Amino acid sequence: MAASACRRTSSRPRLETRIVDAAVDVGHRLREAARPAPGTPREQVGVCVVGAGVAGLSAVWRLAGAGVHDVAVLELDAREGGTSQSGQSPNGAHPWGAHYLPAPLEHRGPVVRLLEELGAVTGADGAGRPRFSEQMVLRAPDERLFYRGHWYEGLFLHAGASAGDEAQFARFLADIRTLARARDARGRRAFAVPVEESSDDAEWTGWDRQSMADWMDARGYTSPRLRWWVEYGCRDDFGCTLETTSAWVALWYFASRQDGEGERHQGYLTWPEGNGRLVAQLARALRPGQLRRKVLVHSVREVEGGCEIDAWDAAASRPIGLFARHVIYAGPRFTAPHVLEAWRKARPSFIDAFTQAPWVVANLSVRWPPAGRGFPLAWDNVLYDSKSLGYVVAGHQLERQWDGGPQVLTWYYPFTGADPKAERTRMLSATAEDWETLVMEDLLRPHPELPQLAQRLEVMRWGHAMVRPVPGFVWGPSRAQAVRPLGRVHFAHADLGGINVFGEAQYHGVRAAEAILREQGSQAVSWL
Repeated sequence: MAASACRRTSSRPRLETRIVDAAVDVGHRLREAARPAPGTPREQVGVCVVGAGVAGLSAVWRLAGAGVHDVAVLELDAREGGTSQSGQSPNGAHPWGAHYLPAPLEHRGPVVRLLEELGAVTGADGAGRPRFSEQMVLRAPDERLFYRGHWYEGLFLHAGASAGDEAQFARFLADIRTLARARDARGRRAFAVPVEESSDDAEWTGWDRQSMADWMDARGYTSPRLRWWVEYGCRDDFGCTLETTSAWVALWYFASRQDGEGERHQGYLTWPEGNGRLVAQLARALRPGQLRRKVLVHSVREVEGGCEIDAWDAAASRPIGLFARHVIYAGPRFTAPHVLEAWRKARPSFIDAFTQAPWVVANLSVRWPPAGRGFPLAWDNVLYDSKSLGYVVAGHQLERQWDGGPQVLTWYYPFTGADPKAERTRMLSATAEDWETLVMEDLLRPHPELPQLAQRLEVMRWGHAMVRPVPGFVWGPSRAQAVRPLGRVHFAHADLGGINVFGEAQYHGVRAAEAILREQGSQAVSWL
């Protein structure tokens, strides 16, 4: 989407629109921020966590669970949560990124522990699998698809499908059920959450070296409808196409979320503010003064007994310095060579394997829910012939959705081009007016009455929204090397799993925290 491609094509009135992100500008402007003056006393802290996204907050949560509170958390943004941030408008809460969590299939691990704290787990079934609060389990109708003037139930387009389309769809689902049931000789699932718990047998991991397009070609999956449906999942979770997504990762998307019986145990968990609800629960582990927002960390160097951290406090417009016995670097991997002094001097080659897809999330406030022909308004509303991912109704879980009152529609747009840097340039070159035009023109097709409903539009740009699981990355050597600590610096981020989902970020945050606990001699039982 170039700015020139967003010129207004109708005479409708302008909608109040603003771009609300600031971290892009702050991060770029302060990259050369000054160090504290020589001799300036440094604040002493046990653990410094760089980044308050899901991984960084999960590390703090785990340390707090072991009674470790000598922690400082430094976050560039004005809000914690990273791409799981949420917002609030007069029409209600809404997500600024991730908006759901696949319900865990097993009653173990840090995700279930967090959900128990949240009050989301209500018990277990006869097989010991967790059950979840009805208020948090995605309610029906959950998905619909707009095609040629009508809305249809679900995201696979059955209307008008040929016998061949339906046969390939059924065969693909059977393949996924087989992969979901697959176990290796050690009992590990072929595709699991987190990735680290998946089998590393070449029988399955070999698919990481080819694209999903090639995998489907080799198996005769030629149906345009099936390929659109699979690619939608790749665009939705990875910001990639069939050609740029690892086949292993695309299959993981489907197989890791079910038990092999064809359906998920309890579907998906969601909230009006999306995964911001989970961020808020993690943040309850923070003590007053631990989290410092609008702080750019620009230097971490190892010294005797720990690490010196230099940062710029944007709120106070001054440099600050800390000394920490341990550091958890929970920022995206692409930032590390700019911050870690050792990597400035000798940039590790594996860093270049990490590439990030840009995204835009726009929240559109409307006076009442839009109408449409065919299947009724759902949680996820997708347009077949669109580069966007459609929109989620933020208040779907609330009773007021059904009384025709004000709502927030959360619209998603991934930049899936092969060159992420060029895609970021295109994203950042677009103005607020460009985004208003693109969002409204996209949604006017299914909702021609939208100009009468729309009240305001807010746009969040994520220049490095998620790691791209390109062929050869997830099971290649670079990702494995990036997990290893650098002296007293441990790493935690969803990037390390190769897949930017909540479970990966939390796993690596807890893993890094437990590594520090072990170094401190703790005998705490692992939460992993």
